[in-house]
Amino acid sequence: MSLSNTSENVLRVVLSPLPHLWLIDIDGTMLVHNGYLSGKDTLLAGISSFWEKIPAADTIILLSARPEVWRDPTLALLNEKGLRYDHALFGLPTGERILINDKKNSGLSTAISINLTRNSGLDLVDLEIDPTR
Repeated sequence: MSLSNTSENVLRVVLSPLPHLWLIDIDGTMLVHNGYLSGKDTLLAGISSFWEKIPAADTIILLSARPEVWRDPTLALLNEKGLRYDHALFGLPTGERILINDKKNSGLSTAISINLTRNSGLDLVDLEIDPTR
């Protein structure tokens, strides 16, 4: 795995060909933050094209602080937009989300964190799978 910024301010994410686990926040990352409160849940820029780059064998877990009552309408919208996921957790705390993992013996880092500016979408994240890693 490697993260680097290109000259166009694009964050380049290069991953190994191993199966991946994606933990992706919904509000402010996939959908406009708190858009559901005004009835205007809107998909952010670059989400659909980014999703197409996630390998089919990967597992996607969606995370949200939205109350559980918003699960069905939120997931219906994501399904309508063709965004696949394996699990969705709602009613989560609003503070930091901490991922702790071990490195592979080969030295491959197995934990990645990408902090986006709220509502910026994924247009500026370039995902690449490097079969040589």
